[in-house]
Amino acid sequence: MKPLRIGVLAVQGNFREHAQMLRRLAVDVVEVRKPEQFEGLDGLVIPGGESTTFMRLMRLYGLDTALAEFAAPVFGTCAGMIVLDRNHLGLVDVSVRRNAFGRQVASFETDLDVTGIDSPVRAVFIRAPWVEEVGPGVEVLAEVDGRPVLAREGRFLVAAFHPELTDDTRLHEQFLDLVREEQGVRA
Repeated sequence: MKPLRIGVLAVQGNFREHAQMLRRLAVDVVEVRKPEQFEGLDGLVIPGGESTTFMRLMRLYGLDTALAEFAAPVFGTCAGMIVLDRNHLGLVDVSVRRNAFGRQVASFETDLDVTGIDSPVRAVFIRAPWVEEVGPGVEVLAEVDGRPVLAREGRFLVAAFHPELTDDTRLHEQFLDLVREEQGVRA
């Protein structure tokens, strides 16, 4: 069986850390910088970074249109979650508040109970957003102080934190399971 081919949007942010984690999971990683690089991908990760810069660069390079047409699973973390929300690309039915937990000095780590994962997941929050509102088709998978910070809607998985900044691969594994599940549906 050939390895999954996962793209990591590489215009800005923590793309190297995601690529490194995916390679640890024996995935063929493609650093995506141009629309034509979406071709042949089994899934895509949109890393954390600065959401305004992300949106500007995505529009500049036509990546916003390519992403809107991309049919495979997508995992958005931190700024990646913001980019996918109702108020930006509109691909996930959530409304997200930027920097909701506060500025850089308010960054923190915590252990999250995640639906579908047996033991707590260490989560790193850096100028992190949270989900203000979820649509009816969105499943909340983890919360901090009653605020959704991990959610799934169909083929989309979104996290308000940085799973790529820990040694725990379980959220990336959960995303790869989603990719395999979607491949089964499309086959």
